[in-house]
Amino acid sequence: MNRVSIQGFEGSFHQVAAQQFFGKDVEVIPCATFREVVKIAGNKKESTGGVMAIENSIAGSILPNYNLLQKSGLKVVGEIYLTIKQNLLVNRGVQLEDIREVHSHPMAIQQCLDYLDKYHWKLVETEDTALSAKHIAKTRSKHIAAIASKLAADLFDLDMIAPNIHTMKKNYTRFLVVQREDMALPVIESDKASIHFHTDHSQGSLARVLTAIAGQGINLSKLQSFPIPGTEWRYAFHADLEFESAGQLEQALDEIRPLTAALDVYGVYKKGKTI
Repeated sequence: MNRVSIQGFEGSFHQVAAQQFFGKDVEVIPCATFREVVKIAGNKKESTGGVMAIENSIAGSILPNYNLLQKSGLKVVGEIYLTIKQNLLVNRGVQLEDIREVHSHPMAIQQCLDYLDKYHWKLVETEDTALSAKHIAKTRSKHIAAIASKLAADLFDLDMIAPNIHTMKKNYTRFLVVQREDMALPVIESDKASIHFHTDHSQGSLARVLTAIAGQGINLSKLQSFPIPGTEWRYAFHADLEFESAGQLEQALDEIRPLTAALDVYGVYKKGKTI
């Protein structure tokens, strides 16, 4: 059985993503921080990998997680694009008129303000959506609701009294699935790669790399820059490449390697579907 580290608690969107990739029977190891996720994912005695959010369609890239990925030595073996659906959860039998408080993570509350503004509930910020759901289930409160996932409702036997209360209906989070190199088997029919590189910063050096990628007919779906610590305004880059054949990718890497001062391939995997 797969046992993977996730950020957050049972019932979180990270667990939803883990189940989508590994199956419903995957065992998750809840972690308080992304740093802990990476640490446990890299320990073969504790896990078979990890699942880590890397960007959101509204909030953008989670920059510290790119740095964690770079230092981890882990390989990207897959990705999940998860539609974030926020729901109002209560204990069985609780009605809307019974609610006095709503508990959830600050971001989840912000995502649902248009709905919440219709009522005069006290909004209480917590550290995690799923933990809020677990709390109201444990206390059996008749006056507190939580904003969390459907999975949290199922796990803690709560009623989803108001589904899909988020304002932006097209809200997606991209999750990377990472494993130790000794476990990262070649992915059949791979069509996406994540790489990290930096150039000598001479004039036009980045443009030459991008031209070589485009020349192979590869789609550059992501380019993220990062300052290189200890340098004066020099940058490294993370790039996601979408391709049609392994040969196409190899040719591109062969062409850009001489154009870079350093090049690391984080992983070659199959492009994730939006769920």
